[in-house]
Amino acid sequence: MKSNFNAIVASETPVLVDFHAEWCGPCKMLAPVLKEVKEEMGEQVKIVKIDVDKNQALSNKFNVRGVPTMILFKNGEIKWRQSGVLPKQDILKVIEANL
Repeated sequence: MKSNFNAIVASETPVLVDFHAEWCGPCKMLAPVLKEVKEEMGEQVKIVKIDVDKNQALSNKFNVRGVPTMILFKNGEIKWRQSGVLPKQDILKVIEANL
């Protein structure tokens, strides 16, 4: 997963990574919001879901302490990060600012 992950986030297209867990209630609330973001943004953004329990090395690398944590990458750089659930409009604004 890790080498693949680096290739994915190196993209010029913004990549929103959602660090989540199966047991996390707020993560389940965020999932449909991210689906709507993807439907609205289309090819302008990639959304990648990472299960923290299955990808502990990656979670540790990015210091993910709470879920959900969203990190926006562009060209391999972290442009934004936020823990917790956000409204769709806020997520759209962040992505649009990094297009």
